[in-house]
Amino acid sequence: MNMSDTDLKSVEARTLEAEKEAQAIQEELDKLVRGDLSYTSHPQIVKLLSENEKLKHRLAILENAIKTASSEVMKPPKKRPTLISNIKSIEGTICVVDELKKIFTIAIQSAYPDLEDLPVVITLSGNNPKFGDYQCNSAMPISQLLKAKNIQTNPREVGNNILIKTPSSPLIQKLVVAGAGFLNIYLNKLFVEHVLNSILRFGVKPPPVKRNRIVVDFSSPNIAKEMHVGHLRSTIIGDSICRVLEFLNHDVLRINHLGDWGTQFGMLIAHLQDKFPDYKTHSPPISDLQAFYKESKKRFDEDEDFKKRAYACVVELQSGHPDYTAAWKLICEVSRQEFQKVYDRLDIKIIDRGESFYQSRMDTIVKELKEKGLVEEDEGRLIMWSSTEQTGIPLTIVKSDGGYTYDTSDMATIKQRVEEENGDRLIYVTDVGQYTHFATIEACARRAGILKDGQKIEHVGFGVVLGEDKKKFKTRSGDTIKLIDLMDEGLKRALDKLVEKGRDKVLTPEELKQAQEAVAYGCIKYADLSHNRINDYIFSFDKMLDDKGNTAVYLLYALTRIQSISRTAQVSLDTLMMKFEKSGIKLTHEAEWKLGKVLLRFPEVILKVTNDLYLHSLCEYLYEISSTFTEFYDKCYCVEKDKTGNVIKIFYERLMLCEVTARIMTKCFEILGIKTVSKM
Repeated sequence: MNMSDTDLKSVEARTLEAEKEAQAIQEELDKLVRGDLSYTSHPQIVKLLSENEKLKHRLAILENAIKTASSEVMKPPKKRPTLISNIKSIEGTICVVDELKKIFTIAIQSAYPDLEDLPVVITLSGNNPKFGDYQCNSAMPISQLLKAKNIQTNPREVGNNILIKTPSSPLIQKLVVAGAGFLNIYLNKLFVEHVLNSILRFGVKPPPVKRNRIVVDFSSPNIAKEMHVGHLRSTIIGDSICRVLEFLNHDVLRINHLGDWGTQFGMLIAHLQDKFPDYKTHSPPISDLQAFYKESKKRFDEDEDFKKRAYACVVELQSGHPDYTAAWKLICEVSRQEFQKVYDRLDIKIIDRGESFYQSRMDTIVKELKEKGLVEEDEGRLIMWSSTEQTGIPLTIVKSDGGYTYDTSDMATIKQRVEEENGDRLIYVTDVGQYTHFATIEACARRAGILKDGQKIEHVGFGVVLGEDKKKFKTRSGDTIKLIDLMDEGLKRALDKLVEKGRDKVLTPEELKQAQEAVAYGCIKYADLSHNRINDYIFSFDKMLDDKGNTAVYLLYALTRIQSISRTAQVSLDTLMMKFEKSGIKLTHEAEWKLGKVLLRFPEVILKVTNDLYLHSLCEYLYEISSTFTEFYDKCYCVEKDKTGNVIKIFYERLMLCEVTARIMTKCFEILGIKTVSKM
């Protein structure tokens, strides 16, 4: 704790007083000495000597205190987090965990100012009300730190010390030290009501964060090859990551790193010239690019003359020959049109930027690495190690034939994204098998000075999609499943499910179509995102379309049911808001209070996902909202009817809670990239 000017003056005054007392005692001793008295035989001398020794000790302590105080005055005070001072100061969305961390950081620093790197551990308490709503579990680790300094204490005592120093906050109703020093935190109901009322008034707002420029590299199919189930996870996960970052107002660049360059284009151009010689004047009918690619690959493998022509085509293309460039562009454009059909159906926004974009930049990065002495020759090729210890697998920067590799392309890509795009975070969404590659790429980029402090590469890895036989998801003939075919099958099964439930009889044709698409694409996305992305997952339409449990169908239906409550009561949003201005949300019933606290955690979940990029946490939260709402709806009437079905009483405050629940669920679906419908 810093010493104020007042405290310093007090210490100086006491020191001066001690000096005067010591001087008076010394004068008495001098008188006794001049009288030739024996020190030990005179009781007054013994007493004075004892007092003098005590005063010398006291004087030394006080002088040391002055030195310490003077240095403390010169030190800048520790920066304390800014706390919310009153409920009305909360305008937007607040992350409760972050605010509690600020509160207990102040409390722990005040209680133990001499300890460094103090642990501030805040956790959710769970469903048992006797443990509060949150817990501060810092007492145990602090007790261990103190014992390491030979300071005898116990966690319970530490917990009490923290409690005494905890500043007041409008978030907290009460604090209780329990068990081995656990601090149980009970939230203030007025605070929770205020936040929910703010959502009803202003909408679902993001918690404030520092705005960053973030580049997300995802999907990344290869030109002349159709998108298949292997591209499914990267596309879905990458899009949702972009959505959560965009919700927090980050500047997000969505990049589709297309494979649009390389030796395979030689065989494709040669095959195009043979099969459609008039391709320059008439657009060739090559909508089935997969078949076109297989034909050219077969010729390349079996026909030596064709192979030579293919290599010659590559040379012409790389030299910029206009006819070959036109053929290359035509093939790329046909591919992009096919990719876009998938992106449109899945509502994916992405910017195409192929490997060809980085060709000139590869020349630059190779020159730069050579000049810095970071590459070395190895059997005719140029390689780069990630460290001076030369451990692991090196990057191949230039092949023995002088060509570039994926390593060269990736290094040039990082340089472009850092220096030209000013990216703070570079996120790559690929399968887990590429983890080592990206770790090496990042280490090399840092060694080359491309990545600076604060800039980082994040590899978002994911497992493979398995069939119900727990083998790689393929057709019966062993072919990779095309994404278009997968989505068509999803549409068919979604319609069958809706018809089975009789929805075709109560929905208009347009409403039925919207529900069909929401269910089909929503269930495919949710089945992927609700699993921990690191793990493999089994693709099963039967499980995806189940209307029970943690599935898109169940949750979409739950949302439409919530939205239908006000319609049943014939209460418009305008009417609800008029009632809101008079009363606002009040959480009087235990089930209302429980639902309110779950809804309060939305920013907490969003910030967690933003940091670790695991979307399944948001899916689990969405399911928790739905389950908690069901409990609330079962226990609390929102609309009371008589035996004939006529509405006799409307509980407007509960309808307001329904509206806030629907808004947060809708925002969760939006971040997951799943479209919602008002009727299903």
